Amino acid sequence: MKKILVVVDMQKDFVDGALGTKEAVGIIDRAVDKIKGFDGSIFVTMDTHEDNYMETAEGKKLPVPHCIRLTDGWQLNEKIKAALSDKEYTTLEKGTFGSTDLVNEIREIKGNDDMEVEFIGLCTDICVISNVLLVKAYFPEDKITVDAGCCAGVTPQSHKAALTTMKMCQIDIVGE
Repeated sequence: MKKILVVVDMQKDFVDGALGTKEAVGIIDRAVDKIKGFDGSIFVTMDTHEDNYMETAEGKKLPVPHCIRLTDGWQLNEKIKAALSDKEYTTLEKGTFGSTDLVNEIREIKGNDDMEVEFIGLCTDICVISNVLLVKAYFPEDKITVDAGCCAGVTPQSHKAALTTMKMCQIDIVGE
């Protein structure tokens, strides 16, 4: 059985930067423990925008520049980066909510084997749910789990709504 952990967008801007929240800050230590204790393949997604962010469709709907490539806010949270320092992992930059590159990487690892994919990260109600549902759509027979205690949404209410939606799509939710 292949085991995969996906760490979604645990970047400074989403933790305590431009779009940070106290809830995001509050999950960091649990996420660090999850990463340190994980034995398997790890993927780290990074929301990545360019200097023209405000001119993009996303920038027009969310006019808060964030995760601009190579800025401090684009970098991983320091505690997350330290937890990953002893692990082998693959970083995937993504310019939108979900990552088809993630699906392709998982497909390569999976081969013909069964697998379990677990997700942690930010934001539950945008990038986590987008990636979870993409992976579920491509691998409907494999176990997909979200550790709610290692995720935070834009608001506590939207976090809970995203978890409910994922449950309805046959995603296992733990750590509530």
